[in-house]
Amino acid sequence: MLPKRLLSLDFLRGFIMVLLALESAGLYGILSDHSEGTWFHNIARQFDHHPWHGLRFWDLIQPGFMFIAGTAMAYSLHRQKQNGVPWSGSFKKALKRSGWLFFWGVLDYAVRKTGLSFELWDVLTQLSFTMLLAFLIFDLSSRTQIIIGAGILLLTELLYRFTHIPGFDQPFTDQHNFGNYIDLLLMHKINPGGWVAINCLPTAVHTIAGALAGKLLLSDRRDKVKTLLIGSGICLLLGFGMDGLHITPIIKRIATTSFTLASLGWCLLGLAVCYWWIDIKNHRRYLFFFTVVGMNSIFIYLFFEIVGHRWFNEYVGAVTNGLMDLARFPPRLMQYITALSIFALEWGICYFLYKKKIFFRL
Repeated sequence: MLPKRLLSLDFLRGFIMVLLALESAGLYGILSDHSEGTWFHNIARQFDHHPWHGLRFWDLIQPGFMFIAGTAMAYSLHRQKQNGVPWSGSFKKALKRSGWLFFWGVLDYAVRKTGLSFELWDVLTQLSFTMLLAFLIFDLSSRTQIIIGAGILLLTELLYRFTHIPGFDQPFTDQHNFGNYIDLLLMHKINPGGWVAINCLPTAVHTIAGALAGKLLLSDRRDKVKTLLIGSGICLLLGFGMDGLHITPIIKRIATTSFTLASLGWCLLGLAVCYWWIDIKNHRRYLFFFTVVGMNSIFIYLFFEIVGHRWFNEYVGAVTNGLMDLARFPPRLMQYITALSIFALEWGICYFLYKKKIFFRL
């Protein structure tokens, strides 16, 4: 018997993609600029990454994206088994998916105004590794997978703390840590923002945990929400505890152990609440707005990352600003309308694809 569709997963996927689309349209930057010196600025800052040591709401988006990818994989593999697909067939699909994720992730950063560039910092590139790893250990027991996840985090700690590479021997210092050194080897450059490609290692824990959560929701257990909440509490306690006790600081840009655990705690909590509210309590109103986007998450992500940043946003802005300038709209209002127009058009594209039953899959 095929599993019932997990509506909370559809909502979470769509919710994350809507937030990303609004960011790509420039809305959060406008809110931040216009709220300088006001109480609202502290709220607006939550929609930007923390510069280094600390945690903001926006730092949870990528972990959430990778977490629900694992949950979706659990449902996909369950359907494949129900349909008689052998492990080798599932492996080929997983390998193909990871290959495409890697390709699109590299392509996203490849085309620059100065020419072509090879970079491994895109979330899709990271996801290509985490999804494949989560697949390879999927059939192991939950306890074994948790041990593997803990081992990955321990390995990350050891690599950052004890490799002692000259110039890169400061584990939690921007531009002087082990992750920066690996980037220098792989890409012959260091990201000025502090992001590192080796983040794919600790953040694999997000995807592994997402797959475990998916297996839990597919099971016959009656304490699913309770189990998710207990897992959330443990991860939050460990993550913020490591930071508060000055063991390992919470740093999203290098995905420290404390960050990985703290963000995973929030992911588990979000899934528990949404699963209880949507799938158990059957509250389904207003889901459509988000699920339309979530059903084509890869397409819309690539659209606003590649097409939006390089052409679409400027084109729409030229039209809206030109028309509003003729009507003498206030400059600030023009910025908001342009950002929301970009987002509305992107949502409209997703709606068109949804109505035509066109869904892009990797």
